[in-house]
Amino acid sequence: MSPRRTRGSSCMFYVLVAIWGVGLPLAILLQLVKHVPAVGIPLLLAAFAAGGVYVVRRARNAEQRRLEAARLAQIRAVQSREVARYHTMNPGEFEHAIAYLCQRDGCTDVKVVGGAGDLGADVVATAPTGHRIVIQCKRYGPTHKVGSPDAQRFGGTCYSDHQAHIPVMVTTSTFTRQAVSYAIAQGIRLYDEHALGGWASQTGPAPWHQTSVPAT
Repeated sequence: MSPRRTRGSSCMFYVLVAIWGVGLPLAILLQLVKHVPAVGIPLLLAAFAAGGVYVVRRARNAEQRRLEAARLAQIRAVQSREVARYHTMNPGEFEHAIAYLCQRDGCTDVKVVGGAGDLGADVVATAPTGHRIVIQCKRYGPTHKVGSPDAQRFGGTCYSDHQAHIPVMVTTSTFTRQAVSYAIAQGIRLYDEHALGGWASQTGPAPWHQTSVPAT
């Protein structure tokens, strides 16, 4: 059977279903109105009222979906602008920008410690929850993913050398699948460009409130 004939058969099937599901009950109602108006008229009015409620509800749901889509698009635009701003920074400026976010969101004892001999820590702070935050910053281009070797080097020092309660890797890029797997196993929180955009624009959580891992 050709695709065109199949589509034609499907259309005919739906037309028949519509006639059976709507046309037949309507015909019965009209007959009741004609021959038993005391029963048919109230039933017909009730049917029209139910149809009106259905149409209004469909329109309201469609409007809610439209508003939600517009809200999400606006959030994504704000987050993208934040990440684009970080892409213009050099690594040192990016570290100070992350330190600012920590300070803005209530952290104390915020220090930028990145540089030679930093053993993987670029920013350290005490979160509002009282936990010691140790952050490694990776100001990479959009196509340069943070890989497993980066995560392993950080994982080898964040607890033993820096006594992290919450170790975090933040990047303007994304993480490889292997890096994500390692981080999950080691309890390292990952902030890719999307999570960073959310944090910076205050449309997403700070690292010490993170409950999910980035998609790979």
